[in-house]
Amino acid sequence: MNKISRFCRHLFTSSAAARKAFPAQALQAIQASVAAGEKQHRAEVRLIIEPALPFGDLIQGTHSRARARELFSLYRVWDTEENCGVLVYINLADHKVEIIADRASGRALTPADWKSVCQTMTEGFANGIYAQSVLAALEKLNDLLHRHFPGQGASTNELSDRPLIV
Repeated sequence: MNKISRFCRHLFTSSAAARKAFPAQALQAIQASVAAGEKQHRAEVRLIIEPALPFGDLIQGTHSRARARELFSLYRVWDTEENCGVLVYINLADHKVEIIADRASGRALTPADWKSVCQTMTEGFANGIYAQSVLAALEKLNDLLHRHFPGQGASTNELSDRPLIV
């Protein structure tokens, strides 16, 4: 990827692009999907959408994976009781989806599982289908997490279910 074209994509991808790809109704459906999934399993899922990297990160050459790790820490996705937090990070300018999983969830699912969830989103994004692709990916992710971390009755919601646009 050409550094100049990447720089331009980040400079010109605004929060308006995120709102267009994920209007309020889509964000509500995603929140409902996360909440429904967390009633079926003990893992905690956090979805963060970032239109473009912050200027400082862009200048430093930060890649989506590193930014996802930073947000994983900043939003304390790692700080769940069973160490089964999962961050789904979408960077619109880079056309990237990154999943960062805490220790327990990272060990339970295979690299192929994670890849399948990401691929569901990226294939849909390539066709301009954002919300539906995220919902389909969340369905896959919730099924996988249910297999490894089945629900055990009422549980505390440790992370917000609301998707966050930063």
